[in-house]
Amino acid sequence: MTEKLLTDVEYNYKLITERIAEAAEKSGRKYEDITLLAATKTVAPEVINHAISLGLDHIGENKVQELLSKYDKYDLDNASLQFIGHLQTNKVRQIVDKVNLIQSVDSVKLATEISKQSLKIGKNLDILIEVNIGKEENKSGVMPENLEELLCEISKIDGISVKGLMAIPPICDNSQKISRYFHKMHNLFIDISQKKLDNVSMNILSMGMSADYYEAILEGATMVRVGSSLFGARIYK
Repeated sequence: MTEKLLTDVEYNYKLITERIAEAAEKSGRKYEDITLLAATKTVAPEVINHAISLGLDHIGENKVQELLSKYDKYDLDNASLQFIGHLQTNKVRQIVDKVNLIQSVDSVKLATEISKQSLKIGKNLDILIEVNIGKEENKSGVMPENLEELLCEISKIDGISVKGLMAIPPICDNSQKISRYFHKMHNLFIDISQKKLDNVSMNILSMGMSADYYEAILEGATMVRVGSSLFGARIYK
């Protein structure tokens, strides 16, 4: 870990928070209305903790094994840990006692396993439902037209509480195209909010990453997941 890396994180954090504040204002909201979650895949705990010392208070891991290997080193007194990647049912028991929220639930099977493992430890775990807003065959997430049906089933399961929606739109070559997907997600978010389903609250709309978090906020995101823009390009070993 070099001094330059920490200095770069400080610079990036300031720039990102300024852009979030600008986008929030443009969308008729305040900076405080938007949650910045740092996607910490491949990032060393020391660097993550440096970002937390700057004011970052939400971090998210994509891989169960990486989360477990870094868990004891996170500064979790000052930050909330979430799981944001694709989660296999056989890995659920390894993280339910360690995370505050799981962002990537897309089936009754996965929700049921999270419920089972959460109830074992006397916990009620918050989740988001992942929506495949681009209807891509190679991506996880419930299809938009099946979202309400899935929510109705999951809402009856004990040990979990639905707090909102999450999406990763298709890669687009311009901001207008990506904004259309974000707009569709926000419409779904509002539509579900108005239905007032039991055990389902639409508090969080998690969408937008390093390349497009600004556009996502303009279209109504309440949480953005930023990795490389904060920590630099990922280094895969």
